[in-house]
Amino acid sequence: MARMTAAEAAVHVLKKEGVDVAFGLPGAAINPFYAAMRNVGGVDHVLARHVEGASHMAEGYTRTQPGNVGVCIGTSGPAGTDMITGLYSASADSIPILCITGQAPANKLHKEDFQAVDIKAIAGPVTKWAITVLEPAQVPRAFQQAFQIMRSSRPGPVLIDLPIDVQMTEIEFDPDTYESLPAYKPSASRAQIEKAMGMLNEADQPLLVAGGGIINADASELLTEFAEITGVPVIPTLMGWGTIPDDHPLMAGMVGLQTAHRYGNATMLASDFVMGIGNRWANRHTGALDSYTEGRTFVHVDIEPTQIGRIFGPDYGIVSDAKAALELFVEVAKEWKAEGKLKDRSAWVAECQERKRTLLRKTHFDNVPVKPQRVYEEMNKAFGKNTRYVSTIGLSQIAGAQFLHVYKPRHWINCGQAGPLGWTIPAALGVRRADPETDIVALSGDYDFQFMVEELAVGAQFNLPYIHVLVNNSYLGLIRQAQRGFDMDYQVQLSFENINCPEINGYGVDHVSVVEGLGCKALRVTDPERIGEAFAEARELMQQHRVPVVVEIILERVTNISMGTDLKGINEFEELAENQEDAPTSIAALT
Repeated sequence: MARMTAAEAAVHVLKKEGVDVAFGLPGAAINPFYAAMRNVGGVDHVLARHVEGASHMAEGYTRTQPGNVGVCIGTSGPAGTDMITGLYSASADSIPILCITGQAPANKLHKEDFQAVDIKAIAGPVTKWAITVLEPAQVPRAFQQAFQIMRSSRPGPVLIDLPIDVQMTEIEFDPDTYESLPAYKPSASRAQIEKAMGMLNEADQPLLVAGGGIINADASELLTEFAEITGVPVIPTLMGWGTIPDDHPLMAGMVGLQTAHRYGNATMLASDFVMGIGNRWANRHTGALDSYTEGRTFVHVDIEPTQIGRIFGPDYGIVSDAKAALELFVEVAKEWKAEGKLKDRSAWVAECQERKRTLLRKTHFDNVPVKPQRVYEEMNKAFGKNTRYVSTIGLSQIAGAQFLHVYKPRHWINCGQAGPLGWTIPAALGVRRADPETDIVALSGDYDFQFMVEELAVGAQFNLPYIHVLVNNSYLGLIRQAQRGFDMDYQVQLSFENINCPEINGYGVDHVSVVEGLGCKALRVTDPERIGEAFAEARELMQQHRVPVVVEIILERVTNISMGTDLKGINEFEELAENQEDAPTSIAALT
């Protein structure tokens, strides 16, 4: 048997489980683990500037490729508490990441030792499992169990807390004979699938709602195949965007209060049956439940038993991994089609396509300062179908979802339920580390951008290039819009006269100087006719210098983006498209 420190055994387990990179910051209580990574080798490391940033890098890494598990590492005390936001974000969106923290010596945990905090108790509500390992011989088994837990049932994060003395103690461990523990995934039965198919087949205007669970299960091709066999249109949720290409004839648009299409909402309201797969009926998707559910029959398929009936009681529920369910749905649908049992859905599909062609918002504005809609029009022109978009929250993300186009799973990488400001930059770096080749474009408003701007230095140091579109209105735009209901505009303005940069005319922070000071490149655009040129220049700079390149676009101060509280009452604040020239990069215009 081989003798090694418990920390070295843990590193061997990471390698056996497929981990080849970690994101983090060393510190006194985690230094033995870093020594183990150096001694064992095989696990690269990206040095973050903030531990929360490391957790979001791990998220971005996981979300990019099927099977990835991002790892973030920090020392004791505040490093662990800083990573709680990342754990919450990962937990809410069913994203497996492994958080490893150092800890005070085991015999001093009860003595208020320096930076000794009960991180397992703090992390418990936002992880699938959180543990402080007190026995050195149990360290490799804790890591082995962590990977099984992260991958089983509804995926999610785990935290392992390692006292410094536990890390340094020698144990017996044989990495050559190590084997992963099998993950558990519930599977639908044939009888359940046939019952759900029968309910779908009775409907006249059915829809499939495709959630993020389909992407997590790597089942997007199966979803598209099932839709094509049955002829049933698909409504992806924001987390499921990309399960079916935007230009597919059966992609009927997104539904919701904010990140939605006019045609998607109209189609949902015209439907009589909805089958949700791998989704959680999030409130910003459904809006008021009486409008969302009125006159419709619902089937809900989800991997998590407690999701069935959590928001409203479906007419039929199935607990199953999305891939396992869709494999059976495809099998049964093929059989029923061969037997002539499936209804002809062509008239219903034609109705959905007509709405997709005509119910559009205007994007072609020539205003200076720039209207945000024009930015997304130019992004659609500049960035191709293979682009991975990364975004988190705010009017920038909401408008991006209304106007951009996504054609592949994991090409809209978005923090869904938690929505922490600052997520975008570190997540984009994690995406780039997971995918060295694909075009990556991040999207932020100025406030999201300022939250964790220091992480751009990580992109410069480790050559993690991507393009970051920064739409700057010098406002907390989403909060300002929400404050309209309170008849106020209070503590949401970010504008001030910058004594060092008068040319930005009161827009406050000189983002170009900040970005360049962090070792990256930046461009500022004030004219809508220059946006496309700036994107092309940014691509050249990115390829030349191999660093993140920020394109800041100065927007008009106030724009209200379409949203509401009920699918029947979305407020359209701007002009609607009357012809193709008003929306030249709508999906209808491009196909």
